[in-house]
Amino acid sequence: METPIGVIAPPTLPAGQLLDYAERADALGFAELWVFEDCFLRGGVAQAAAVLARTGRIRVGIGILPAGARNAAFACLDLATLAELFPGRLIAGIGHGTPAWMRQTGTWPASPVTLLREYFDATRALLHGERITVAGKYVRLEDVRLEQPPAVPPPLYAGVRGPRSLAAAAEVADGVILAEPVTPEYLHQAREVVGTKDIVAYHVAAVHDDAERARALVRPHLETFGEPDWAPHIAPLPFAAEFRRLRENAASPSDFARQLPDEWADQLSVAGTPDQARARLAEIPADHHVLYPAGPDPLAALENLARVLA
Repeated sequence: METPIGVIAPPTLPAGQLLDYAERADALGFAELWVFEDCFLRGGVAQAAAVLARTGRIRVGIGILPAGARNAAFACLDLATLAELFPGRLIAGIGHGTPAWMRQTGTWPASPVTLLREYFDATRALLHGERITVAGKYVRLEDVRLEQPPAVPPPLYAGVRGPRSLAAAAEVADGVILAEPVTPEYLHQAREVVGTKDIVAYHVAAVHDDAERARALVRPHLETFGEPDWAPHIAPLPFAAEFRRLRENAASPSDFARQLPDEWADQLSVAGTPDQARARLAEIPADHHVLYPAGPDPLAALENLARVLA
């Protein structure tokens, strides 16, 4: 079976373009469309609902809902409603959230992994129609049951990065979502922890007949990869030490991205001609590939990314 290839609706996409973008992704044949809940832009559930209502085939993933930001029972009300209205088309991603954003909102727990475990256990039980009482450290529910649990509960994927969180995901989630960049090395390391669980791999991506132009489009999106939150992605790479030194000595994130050697930029993204992009994806044995369109015009980037599907 071919690996599904999906696309991300960039969180900075103007609201007025979201539904046109989703319709076009559906028409072009992408298997999945993923929406973000990045602070402080738009809500993941609201975007997913609008996209599901406008499209007829494409599966929609929410990547991700931060566990600390929502009571598990109320999150299930939203997820169950979408699953009832659009059976089989929703993938629910839940994770820790970006620590800095969670701290800004007062929702970063003392033990993120404990919260993740409790949240997944409760959410799964409720979506499958169970009546539960939970007295956990973070999740506390008393005699709660959904009155109308969905006939087709959505799969629950954990958006996580590091080894402890991946180990928890292997126990409680249906799959994992790995944020970009996903290299063969990072995926292999994650696979050793999560075993046969589904892996969704995000990639910053640009497709162009001129490979140099494609690389230039992705380069600005690589700025954040030098920040501490991305350390688990970089650690398994053969150039990890040099990468860290480059970031430490760079004057700014944009300066760091400009200085990245072309070879590193190619390994941290999916960029090039359609054939080169397909070859790069083939080197990364994920269960789902999801492309983040790079460039100033997301709709134009979407059209070019679709050439990978041919």
